[in-house]
Amino acid sequence: MNSFELAARLRTVLPSNSVLHDTEDLKPYECDGLSAYRQLPMIVALPQTEEEVVEVLRICHASKTPVVARGAGTGLSGGALPHPKGVLLSLAKLKRILKIDPFARTAQVQPGVRNLAISEAAAPYGLYYAPDPSSQIACSIGGNVAENSGGVHCLKYGLTVHNILKLRVITIDGEILEVGGEGLDAPGYDLLALMTGSEGMLGVVTEVTVKLTPRPEKAQVVMAAFNDIRKAGNAVANVIAAGIIPAGMEMMDKITTQAVEEYVHAGYNLDAAAILLCESDGTTEEVAEEIERIGAIMNRSGATEIKASRDEAERLRFWAGRKAAFPAAGRVSPDYYCMDGTIPRKRLADVLSGIEALSSKYGLRCMNVFHAGDGNLHPLILYDANRPGELALAEEFGAQILQMCIKAGGTITGEHGVGIEKIDQMCSQFEASELEIFHAIKAAFDPEELLNPGKAVPALRRCAEHGAMHVHRGEEKFPELPRF
Repeated sequence: MNSFELAARLRTVLPSNSVLHDTEDLKPYECDGLSAYRQLPMIVALPQTEEEVVEVLRICHASKTPVVARGAGTGLSGGALPHPKGVLLSLAKLKRILKIDPFARTAQVQPGVRNLAISEAAAPYGLYYAPDPSSQIACSIGGNVAENSGGVHCLKYGLTVHNILKLRVITIDGEILEVGGEGLDAPGYDLLALMTGSEGMLGVVTEVTVKLTPRPEKAQVVMAAFNDIRKAGNAVANVIAAGIIPAGMEMMDKITTQAVEEYVHAGYNLDAAAILLCESDGTTEEVAEEIERIGAIMNRSGATEIKASRDEAERLRFWAGRKAAFPAAGRVSPDYYCMDGTIPRKRLADVLSGIEALSSKYGLRCMNVFHAGDGNLHPLILYDANRPGELALAEEFGAQILQMCIKAGGTITGEHGVGIEKIDQMCSQFEASELEIFHAIKAAFDPEELLNPGKAVPALRRCAEHGAMHVHRGEEKFPELPRF
């Protein structure tokens, strides 16, 4: 079936203006947040109901057409990059909050609902949705499920998988599945955890039941400055070793704090080699006691300045600086490549030193931003795509960071997913026997590999032929991607 025939077929189940086929209409969908890689889809479908999603998938299944589901397009690993011979299935119009139950502390929402909108809707009940990615004003809950997103408060409150109860999922052949439940446990395999973080390769999410968390009576954050990045890294380990689980613990190096301060004016110490933000929440008494303990630990760990937020406005300003790190990078560099890896906390200082050495090796600056409490690194490699070869250097630099994470006992992603970006590093992270199991799971849900093909799990033959460090873009059925 050619593109015109497929578009005509889709218009039998969708309004005509919900099927995009002309090049100028497809351009806004050519990439996600990893904008270095772009590809026009053959068609964009914009369903408004679950029933329309079912019909679109049935048509694609019958015509053997690849499907890439897309939320808000804020992902950073190319997970929503279109397939040139496929349908880009946008779920942006499924944006209703279906139900909030303040007694059960749950909310039923459609996948296009923004992360922050859930908390805004739950606020009158004294509740909120705890996972808070930096892109929460724009990112959608469906995308959060696909990537198992976290945020600055995931240390205490967990990732997406820890904060959802149930999903409605449509398989490639149009079957509706409900996985999970509103009880504490359910019989059978944990398909809810399997679907969460599966990057749109197993099914299309059309409804999410999330847990809501009571807003704490008080929250306060300590900002600690260090004249040595290794001391700051060790301070993170010291806080956790003391038995304290902060609501959030974030770290930024000097180049990052300088860029952020010029942008947000958060009140950061610009002379420090690194700063830590460490938050406590709970009752007023609990917070006061914990903040005092955190301050003492920072002092013993070598902090040169310790400052606790005096009120809610200052607390929010401290966090606003951290959450603005990515846009701040865009003000100091024409382009940046955002990495995502996870390491054991005790290796944080070692990996920071290794990144600094790689920055000198490749001649590229790197802004280091970390969910320090759970070891999730977000190095931002600064480069200029207009300079020949700089993107390739940035990619190689990033690949070396991920290899370093593996060697340190960590993983190649914490919350951004694999997408197309980390296909090669999957060959380093997992043995062939493990990758075979991943392929078997994929085949159980999508035997013809129509859902998001070429993403997340590399073909075994490609791993064998090219090796873990050879840069390629996924399975053979996904063509080489143009770079910008």
